[in-house]
Amino acid sequence: MTILVTGGAGFIGSNFVLDWLAGCGEAVVNLDKLTYAGNLSNLASLQGDMRHTFVQGDIADTALVAGLLAQHRPRAVLNFAAESHVDRSIASPGAFIQTNVVGTFALLESVRAYWGAHSEADKATFRFLHISTDEVYGSLGTGEAAFSETHRYEPNSPYSASKAASDHLVRAYHHTYGLPVLTTNCSNNYGPFHFPEKLIPLLIVNAQAGKPLPVYGDGQQIRDWLYVKDHCSAIRRVLEVGKVGEVYNVGGWNEKANLEIVHTVCSLLDELKPRADGKLYKDQIAFVTDRPGHDRRYAIDARKLQRELGWAPAETFETGIRKTVKWYLEHPHWVEQVQSGAYREWVAQQYAA
Repeated sequence: MTILVTGGAGFIGSNFVLDWLAGCGEAVVNLDKLTYAGNLSNLASLQGDMRHTFVQGDIADTALVAGLLAQHRPRAVLNFAAESHVDRSIASPGAFIQTNVVGTFALLESVRAYWGAHSEADKATFRFLHISTDEVYGSLGTGEAAFSETHRYEPNSPYSASKAASDHLVRAYHHTYGLPVLTTNCSNNYGPFHFPEKLIPLLIVNAQAGKPLPVYGDGQQIRDWLYVKDHCSAIRRVLEVGKVGEVYNVGGWNEKANLEIVHTVCSLLDELKPRADGKLYKDQIAFVTDRPGHDRRYAIDARKLQRELGWAPAETFETGIRKTVKWYLEHPHWVEQVQSGAYREWVAQQYAA
């Protein structure tokens, strides 16, 4: 028994692969393009593990994907592969269309051909699980109900629009061709191996380097925060017993304003690694010009997943954020390794104001 994971060297994908192999003996074929956010060092602990086969490649490479499907005969394909950073999508939207839309289409075509050649019994047990985001639903106002699975799609950034398009393609391949698909839409993830362009790891890295801690606008943008290992457990549950064709929202029940996140991280760093000069990390907070079209609030209603599949997050935000800060403090080599010259140039450009 084998599963194929795409994007399995990225943040969520690598956490999933590690959790999967820690919890069961089923082999994983891991396909990742290794863009700037894909990192083989995330998977260093699997070196020599015969259950893990890594292949560098693009989901849009139909010949490569078809070959992997024919060779390894996976019972499921889990699609984590995506460009995922809103700021980068604003600066360079083309890459997001190519990977998230064209790439997902190509992957679906490859999988459809592979699945179509199965016996009826094997067709019935095969699954294609597409991992997506709550950002496809747009922005919520204060007091509005959290996103449910039936909320209207209203994407507001090139990133969320490209993910919305991929969600629609997955849905269409189920309704048109009968492909047995599942889709999950998750809230903001945080945890180990998170590339430090995103808020929480950026704060931890900049704080230790004595750099400003950039906060967009007034810092009152609200997000629902989900510890990445809880997300992985939800995906395993959906793959195991999710109903074909259904969408499941995955959230942590942790709505927090960005500025509150910043202060929480600063307080943990004050406790776990105080500044040498005795000052507080919050003194490094710097408000910067807000991003264009910045969504004000996201919130996930994960009751369907809990009610129908019996899933609930194991971590509170307080336990998860402490584990996350400690992980970054204990893995300085990983942080140093991912901070290439291109990354530093990006951060300087993005937060210069």
